[in-house]
Amino acid sequence: MGAVAVIVPADAARLLAGGGLALLPTDTVYGIACAAADVDACERLYALKRRPPTQATAAVLGSVPALLELLPEMGAHAAAACRALLPGPYTLIVPNPAGRLAHLCGDVPERIGLRVPVLDPGVAGLADGAGGLLMTSANLRGGLDPSRIAQVPDRLRAAAAFEVDGGPLGGVPSSVIDITGPELRVLREGPGLERALELLR
Repeated sequence: MGAVAVIVPADAARLLAGGGLALLPTDTVYGIACAAADVDACERLYALKRRPPTQATAAVLGSVPALLELLPEMGAHAAAACRALLPGPYTLIVPNPAGRLAHLCGDVPERIGLRVPVLDPGVAGLADGAGGLLMTSANLRGGLDPSRIAQVPDRLRAAAAFEVDGGPLGGVPSSVIDITGPELRVLREGPGLERALELLR
């Protein structure tokens, strides 16, 4: 995280549980988030960003154990990949045979994106305590991926129930790797991609 002291509001968990949106730092860019299981909050976040419902969005956890608890059916291969790469700047697309959090999966509920960034402990605890967060870059469609809280558009900041300033971040979104098929597929190149491919192949 950045050099600033990261302060999570005392009522952050309550606000998320009540359907609030939050601006949070990750290890790459700032994201706008809500409790992943709260369908109404997820729909409001999608509408705010003008994001089509067919576009999948990753579930973000604060720790690998919480991720594996959220999706116990993903299979041994996917679980091993999660343990090898996470926490880190990666979004892994894994099997979702039980169709968990289908509203995050776009038009393919059999697959889900999962992410465990390297987070400040307070933010990580918030993500795990919420049972996972729906999180997407805190920008407007096609806009700059914010590396500083001040770069987040005013419309998103006004809609958030709270924000956490983590200082300056890298500014490059996570690498996205689909591990659901017989061959790895890189859906988005980002930080640490070469290392990930070495570990997964």
